[in-house]
Amino acid sequence: MTPSARAGEARSVSTAILDALPHPVMLVDRQGCIAQANTAAESFFGASLQVLSRHPLSHFVPFGSPLLLLIAQVRDRGAPVNEYKVDISTPRIGSEKIVDIIASPVTDAPGAVMLMLQERGMAEKIDRQLTSRGAARTVSGLATMLAHEIKNPLSGIRGAAQLLEASAAEEDRPLTRLIMDEADRVVKLVDRMEVFSDERPIEREPVNIHVVLDHVQRLAQSGFAREVPIAVDYDPSLPMVHANRDQLVQVFLNLIKNATEAVAGVTGGEITLTTAYRPGIRLSVPGSRERVSLPLEFCVRDNGPGVPDDLLSHLFDPFVTTKANGSGLGLALVAKIIGDHGGVIECDSQPGRTVFRILMPAYATQAGT
Repeated sequence: MTPSARAGEARSVSTAILDALPHPVMLVDRQGCIAQANTAAESFFGASLQVLSRHPLSHFVPFGSPLLLLIAQVRDRGAPVNEYKVDISTPRIGSEKIVDIIASPVTDAPGAVMLMLQERGMAEKIDRQLTSRGAARTVSGLATMLAHEIKNPLSGIRGAAQLLEASAAEEDRPLTRLIMDEADRVVKLVDRMEVFSDERPIEREPVNIHVVLDHVQRLAQSGFAREVPIAVDYDPSLPMVHANRDQLVQVFLNLIKNATEAVAGVTGGEITLTTAYRPGIRLSVPGSRERVSLPLEFCVRDNGPGVPDDLLSHLFDPFVTTKANGSGLGLALVAKIIGDHGGVIECDSQPGRTVFRILMPAYATQAGT
């Protein structure tokens, strides 16, 4: 093999290695243009290398982005520089593009910088899901204990209040009614908590998610969301989801009700339901080498004021709520249902835009057909 042939083969191998990397990798030349990019970079920016190379990198990232400053630092120092949690979101490449940046000088090309972007978010959100599931298991044990230690005595307290009401003076009856109402309220709370201790296998079948969402939309707009417009953006080619239909109805009713409350009083308040196919997201299953694909994405988006930053990372934990009179069990139950289906739910929020995103397995993948 001639030296030129060996060099060509080495370049092909190098290109194949870069394309095999799951993270976007780019070579930025001294003029600030993208000279090389792997397949992950093309996917990240939504453009081919041919298109990327026509423009400087500044064309694809926000004005004054820390990414551009980082490149300048690498050139000045002649040494690698790392930066974490950098937001490079734009309408062109999409929102919620939070990345860790690894930038290194290229010794054979003065002024050139090699960039690798590592998208943040999914691993952190999955970790939060696992934490929330652990908290849900704690609630399971608590609910089992409460069912015995609280519900039975409450039944006696309520019965005694009923007997007192029959012989109480008219001015005292509101007090006996208060005792009964509060006893009923606590029993209902314990009943809701007992759902977390239900470990029975879920009865699942292929479900058309659009039929579920249409049904939930009709229910919502004939009741609590009567005054709120709900827009839809569906992928009609979406495959079936392997799920329990009734539980999915419960999940989306809860999410749409929360969104409705979030946009209450907001001028132009609106809820949007979207579905999409997102291949490429795979999770390891504990206890095995199997990796499960979660290509189905279902979103509930609203343009309300957003979730406070201090609550966002604990939003799916039991007893965490932004409502004055909320129990904090609704989203915890949603997370449990989605987790029992082998899926993941996450929330991204900022003022004017909150998105609850559900990722679930398709029927064909789950059933192996």
